[in-house]
Amino acid sequence: MARRKAVLGLVGIAAVAGFALTACAGGSAASNADNTIDGKPSGDIKVVTWRTDLLQDGTYDKWIKEFNKTYPDVTVKVEGITDYANEMLTRMSTKNFGDVIGIPTIQPSQFSQFLEPLGKTSDFESKYRFLSGASYDGTQYGIAWGGNANGIVYNKKVWNEAGITSLPKTEEEWLADLTKIKDNTDAIPLYTNYKDGWPLSQSFGNLGAITDNPDAQTDMAHDKAPWTQGSDVYAIDSLLYDSVAAGLTEKDPLTTNWEQSKVDLGTGKIGAMTLGSWAISQMQAAATDNGASADDIGYMAFPANVDGQQYAVIGGDYNLAVSKYSKSKAAAWAFIQFLVNDSGYTDDQGMISTLKDADLPKNLQDFETAGVKLVELNPAPQGQESLLSDIANDSKVDINGQIYRQKLIDIARGAADGDKASYFAELNKAWGASVEKLAK
Repeated sequence: MARRKAVLGLVGIAAVAGFALTACAGGSAASNADNTIDGKPSGDIKVVTWRTDLLQDGTYDKWIKEFNKTYPDVTVKVEGITDYANEMLTRMSTKNFGDVIGIPTIQPSQFSQFLEPLGKTSDFESKYRFLSGASYDGTQYGIAWGGNANGIVYNKKVWNEAGITSLPKTEEEWLADLTKIKDNTDAIPLYTNYKDGWPLSQSFGNLGAITDNPDAQTDMAHDKAPWTQGSDVYAIDSLLYDSVAAGLTEKDPLTTNWEQSKVDLGTGKIGAMTLGSWAISQMQAAATDNGASADDIGYMAFPANVDGQQYAVIGGDYNLAVSKYSKSKAAAWAFIQFLVNDSGYTDDQGMISTLKDADLPKNLQDFETAGVKLVELNPAPQGQESLLSDIANDSKVDINGQIYRQKLIDIARGAADGDKASYFAELNKAWGASVEKLAK
């Protein structure tokens, strides 16, 4: 799998999302008035997926065969898209973008324009986690296929060889540990994946973990100067800046390579990468495929604490949704429920189950051992579901993107003018102006 969405249960940010999708016309969902999600599942559906690997290895074929035991009147076809996030935005400017999709980065206020409502969010709360990412104005438009924790994936063997005996709980300890890796091993202490860019967005998933604040998103949407010491986003971006400025990352960020980075972390050429817990299984596979051990791959919380206690934010991955324009909505909804409830996907992938009564995956045993507490962010207040993304778009500070963090890295490595204080002041000025204009 080439790339992943920033996974957090957060409202997605895309500066072009509103523009790219305005071409989609409104109108009735389908000519058949009885075509609702509550009907009898039958007909043809197309599932459009970002998990091209599961399509190629036959996993989807296995699932469809199992699904058809219950729903023999449904024909399921699957199409995989490698550059899913971008291509789906283009496809959604038409009505023909599949029956079952993972919701790409669109504004929550646009959900009803493209997606079939599944019901009241309150009706899903007793059974499912991660609802806020696909809820708007009290209506649920999607269900997360699974969820992830946020933190840092690392190679235990590298950290042990560096002489590190306990995981860092502060930025100071983090920088000291990376220095030990640089001085005592041949590994790159921290790999940014600057060139591919999208991995840089993963660090924002730790918003709320630094200060144990489940309302961190809402608070940031009202904060005129969030890049101020003591805040979550200050700690997140400071850690990256200071790691780069100290020479503890790859020498030439312009030549980073995501696919190769998985192999290099799995085999001990990289010490750590800031990624969601979805990455653990991919790093483990890269390790075993290249002669190393999956047991070398570990996962740690962001190096911060509140009175000695560390926290990690958990949130949903892509939310599965039914197209508003599907002609087989009941079948599409039935397949989504099968994927979430019965496919075994989260167990196989080491993800957190969307089902509240399921156990945590083995991949997160390191969190349990370290006593890390999990935090699920609260949804934004009604009427403010898109405020954070609106401010990000208006200010052109792509908090769920890569552009401003690439500039941060450039400044830290001396390839652009400024320093941390001046850049954070610049971010605060742009962000604060948009808060002043949009936050009520």
